[in-house]
Amino acid sequence: MSQPAPETRIVNTYRIACDGGEGALGHPRVWLQIPKDTGFVECGYCDCKYVHADFEGKV
Repeated sequence: MSQPAPETRIVNTYRIACDGGEGALGHPRVWLQIPKDTGFVECGYCDCKYVHADFEGKV
């Protein structure tokens, strides 16, 4: 059985919060900082990839 690919979200800020987005089934809220040189960061809990809008299509 294969797992679905992690979600990718386009955001407009370089600092974002991730809580898994599934209410009680999510994970503890963590704050993530998107590096300005790479334009993306991945959550260590749920593997969701956050891409800054300036880097959309480049990552």
